[in-house]
Amino acid sequence: MDTVNKLSQMLFVVASFFILLAIVFWAASKARGKAQQPLAWVIFLGPALALLLIGLVVPAVITFFASFQNASSKKWVGLENYGWIFTTPDNKQMLINTVLWIIVTPIASTLLGLTLALLLDRMRRESIPEPVGLLQAVVTKLGWSDPPNWILWEPWNNFLLMIIMIWIQTGFAMVVLSAAIKAIPMDVTEAAMLDGATGWKLFRRVTVPMIRGTLVVVLTTIAIGVLKVFDIVRTMTNGNYGTQVVANEMYAQSFVQFNAGRGSALAVVLFAAVIPLIVYNVSQLRKERAIR
Repeated sequence: MDTVNKLSQMLFVVASFFILLAIVFWAASKARGKAQQPLAWVIFLGPALALLLIGLVVPAVITFFASFQNASSKKWVGLENYGWIFTTPDNKQMLINTVLWIIVTPIASTLLGLTLALLLDRMRRESIPEPVGLLQAVVTKLGWSDPPNWILWEPWNNFLLMIIMIWIQTGFAMVVLSAAIKAIPMDVTEAAMLDGATGWKLFRRVTVPMIRGTLVVVLTTIAIGVLKVFDIVRTMTNGNYGTQVVANEMYAQSFVQFNAGRGSALAVVLFAAVIPLIVYNVSQLRKERAIR
């Protein structure tokens, strides 16, 4: 019965939204003269702003205030939840793990993606080699007769989990960087080669400067994705054996421990960590546009 009520409420909200849109479009069709421009703003921006407000701004404000409250969001506790994040020994390890993820994964993914993009740029027929197989089989073939349980192998298990994310993001980096490399004008490359730039010199002085903006976008995009990494850690270790990260702890506090205060505080920390990446990304894009 509860499910039916929730479904009915959802359908009512959706129906109300479309009815409101129909009224706005009808009013726009009847408008004349000076009223047309304000109505055009309402029609094109109104629904998007309303959804942004309901789906993002309001939940963000509620989460921010909940981060200063207790587990049941009934009592104001000030900075207690943030103190728990930054002073608890287990959480210190969680923060270190998250920083390592942010540093290692974007750089490794971008370097691998760039390497593959350069290789593909020199191939007549582009194709991707298949993975070599599982780590256990590889090390056994290499003569390691008794390899450890990789999930329990601290602190290296963190880096092994990162490899999964690196493998996922390398494809994205490769496709974007390959398109950027192919967009480099041939006359620029030919002029550099006539001046004696070949191999590493050509790559360092021509290719990298020409795709610098794309490199920044790829790095920051992957870094933002890494901050939200959740599924890999939760599936492989559930945050145990020294592998916890902020996003998984946020889920555990919010939906397993049902501690809304701590979960909200962790969400605010994640949001605060994303902001500098976005600001840097936007500033670099503006610089690239100014140069062009």
